[in-house]
Amino acid sequence: MKLQKGGRDGAAGRGTMEEAKIKMAKTYQIVLAGSSWGVRNTFHSLVAILTTLVVITTIYLRKDGGHVSPKINASSSNSSSSSKCDLFSGKWVFDNESYPLYKEKECTFMSDQLACEKFGRKDLSYQNWRWQPHHCNLPRFNATALLERLRNRRLVFVGDSLNRGQWASMVCLVDSILPKTLKSMHSTANGSLNIFKAKDYNATIEHYWSPLLVESNSDDPVNHRVPERTVRVKAIEKHARYWTDADFLVFNTYLWWRRPVMNVLWGSFGDPDGVYKGVEMLRVYEMALRTWSDWLEVHVNRNKTHLFFVSMSPTHERAEEWRAAKGNNCYSETDMIAEEGYWGKGSDPKMMHVVENVIDDLKARGLNVQMLNITQLSEYRKEGHPSIYRKQWDALTQEQIANPNSYADCIHWCLPGVPDVWNELLYAYIFHQ
Repeated sequence: MKLQKGGRDGAAGRGTMEEAKIKMAKTYQIVLAGSSWGVRNTFHSLVAILTTLVVITTIYLRKDGGHVSPKINASSSNSSSSSKCDLFSGKWVFDNESYPLYKEKECTFMSDQLACEKFGRKDLSYQNWRWQPHHCNLPRFNATALLERLRNRRLVFVGDSLNRGQWASMVCLVDSILPKTLKSMHSTANGSLNIFKAKDYNATIEHYWSPLLVESNSDDPVNHRVPERTVRVKAIEKHARYWTDADFLVFNTYLWWRRPVMNVLWGSFGDPDGVYKGVEMLRVYEMALRTWSDWLEVHVNRNKTHLFFVSMSPTHERAEEWRAAKGNNCYSETDMIAEEGYWGKGSDPKMMHVVENVIDDLKARGLNVQMLNITQLSEYRKEGHPSIYRKQWDALTQEQIANPNSYADCIHWCLPGVPDVWNELLYAYIFHQ
């Protein structure tokens, strides 16, 4: 499933048609294997096969206005054509022919926080890794197909700076196929909502800054570094009104919760009668997600909106966790972690279980939220962070310059890079649902 430069959209179309043919072929096998055929029934058998082909072809052609949709291709010889594949279980494969999916310098709206090559990184092998699920293949990313699916629709990412990095990746993935005059970028809601628009498609790909999902004193998209992080755990409407009518919603919230105790406010900011209380973080995290889920249950149009939640994005701030020198971090790392199942201490399974429980409860109430479990596959990629190769918003001190470890960014991800794979997974589910 390699992408050829300059022509991957057309190749993707041919690839999906081939997948349709393969599925039809598998249907032959199922029909033949599951029936007792005699010589006298040959004519009826042929009629049954032809009828099956007609039905399948009709279904494929009707979907997406006559275009065959990308499907998750189960390639295991031990599975039937209807079996499902775990896209999140697999391995990274070096592929410098198909990847990167775009060039950093050619992305019109590349973020200086994530443009590692621009800020001096020489080793670019982090751009050339493809995620390969164990028993199937990810559908090839096709920017034209995605924009067609988004025609007259909104794809909105809601969350923190990791979520914003995934949004920037998605913008870069579609940017190259659009002429300069047919795309735009603007901000609203005091800079909290950034909107990329593909004008010919009347499609938008947006990011809304809401690092804790519920209302907090960190909601300013620029000035959000505050000593006492406080959340209004029952308040979400201030944010939600900006993404109420979205067609695709992609949420995350994790790193901003990483402290033992969170300050919770009952009341409004600036209200002298407001009640503040320190509460154990995991409990507050669950309370916030319950507020979020209750809002979704009441306000989401179940016939329109597709919901996704992106799991924890891992950090690589302690090199001893992957058996390197203590005191180091992702700085100067150029290889990924080879240990299968590696899990760093920066990822909290208890928080992940809270998310899973809340999503399961929503499903029981008839509202489906698809979890994009990017944690394990991203754990291996200690070399994929910006490290020191990014714009420094504050002037570096002499002490920092002398010790690059001290200011290396081991939280965010270089682009092109790991977030592109998160979006390939998202793309697979957008078309698979």
